[in-house]
Amino acid sequence: MPNKINITPGRQKLFVYVFLAVVTLAVFWQVNQYDFINVVDDNIYVTENSHIKSGITPEGIRWAFSTKYADLWHPLLWISFMFDYQLYGLNAGGYHLTNLFLHILSSLLLFWLFNRMTGAVWKSAFVAAFFALHPLHVESVVWIAERKDVLSAFLGMLTLCLYVYYTEKPVIRRYLFILLFFVCALMSKPMVVTLPLIMILLDYWPLGRFELKKGNLLLWQLKEKIPFFILSIVFSIMTIYAHHNRPIEHFPLGSRLANAFVSFVTYLEKTFWPHNLAVYYPFPEQIPLWQVSGATLLIILISVVVIVTVRRLPYLFVGWLWYVIAILPVIGILQDSDQAMADRYHYLPSIGISVMLAWVIPLLFKNENTRKQILFAVAISFFTIMSFLTWKQCGYWKNSRELFKNTLQATKNNGVAHNCLANALSDEGKIEEAIYHYNEAIRIYPDFVDAYTNRGIAYANLGQHQRAIEDFSKVIYLQPNSAVAYQNRGIIFIVQGNKNLGCRDAQKACELGNCKTLEAAKGRGVCR
Repeated sequence: MPNKINITPGRQKLFVYVFLAVVTLAVFWQVNQYDFINVVDDNIYVTENSHIKSGITPEGIRWAFSTKYADLWHPLLWISFMFDYQLYGLNAGGYHLTNLFLHILSSLLLFWLFNRMTGAVWKSAFVAAFFALHPLHVESVVWIAERKDVLSAFLGMLTLCLYVYYTEKPVIRRYLFILLFFVCALMSKPMVVTLPLIMILLDYWPLGRFELKKGNLLLWQLKEKIPFFILSIVFSIMTIYAHHNRPIEHFPLGSRLANAFVSFVTYLEKTFWPHNLAVYYPFPEQIPLWQVSGATLLIILISVVVIVTVRRLPYLFVGWLWYVIAILPVIGILQDSDQAMADRYHYLPSIGISVMLAWVIPLLFKNENTRKQILFAVAISFFTIMSFLTWKQCGYWKNSRELFKNTLQATKNNGVAHNCLANALSDEGKIEEAIYHYNEAIRIYPDFVDAYTNRGIAYANLGQHQRAIEDFSKVIYLQPNSAVAYQNRGIIFIVQGNKNLGCRDAQKACELGNCKTLEAAKGRGVCR
């Protein structure tokens, strides 16, 4: 973007800060009217979490630092939700606005970071605006349960800014502040474990510290970065261990590798053409060989180009490695979920792609005046389109029903989305419509335990007790230790007057850890 008006660099930067904040706020502002997405995670993280609903208390703080609830250790995330509850209660709009403000602050810090390192105001502005306004980032910003994305990104950006500040005057006090905020970022979401490698990339370009240092570069980097690497290793091990017992469908290593290459390129595709965005992408049953081969060849080709041109175009090399390194922990080789990819995984890696674009595109125009005129118009048009697409994508997150209706339109054979949409419809009292989607989920995944359980509850609510018993029996066949299935089947047997079978199931549910039905039945004299 050219300096069309004769204004000082300081005012240019002020304009960028104001522009980023105002436009991002305008594009996302609608979310303050949105609801919780209780069918996926918002209930676990907020609405049904008694620790959060107690607000900021000493007991709550102790719980936040001691729990692995929701399969991760992220105490600062829990504290942020407690703080929100203290302010907003269960008004979802307040939680959405906290997410949005953290996203805006991260965008502003990203601009400061690259402008401080390069002095290139408008290229840095492009990087920050790309991050702030990309439709793929809607999931991270608008989904309340994904507060961990925006919180860790904010603290991660602050860590990198402090790192740049430290490189200008390497003193121990500044170094300790970097470590402090890096730990805070890790305690929000461990995806930032790659930040030490990002620091090394920035040392190469644009900081140029490799050229200033003499002697053994590897020894110097290890000495400076080893505390950060130790922290990254510790948090990585904790995360892998926490995910070890997750109840997910595990895929063979070959399938995960094939999906990793294809999803890696799919993220690139959606970066430049953000279409068919969804909250859940089902893991494909089969991936055609041509897709795996094509994705692999493209990755190799780009990597070769950036390596060959590294001396002449260092920003190309750094941008590409930023993308690769940042996305590697969530590419799915080490499986922590049963989905193929997720929009939220694009949040931090996308910065690398925007750096490549910001510094390479101007090179396509040799004439400076022509470059300024064309790029100004193109940038305005590009971010106008981007803002519209992001605004539209935000609309799908209005509530659970709209979110999963859109997911079914954007994906194929998505049994999980059918089940989640059915849950949302059931919560609205649309039981028969919900049963249709439970049926679809079971058609796609014949052994889908959650869908059988939910459909059984729906049948019970309609008074179709025999069908409900059949669904709960199917759950018990698929998952013999399901206390919920025994409990629900026991309740129906008791309602039907079959006390023997009902009390037997209630006793079994109690043995598996859920004694509510048995205690209630004993209290009414139904069971002994």
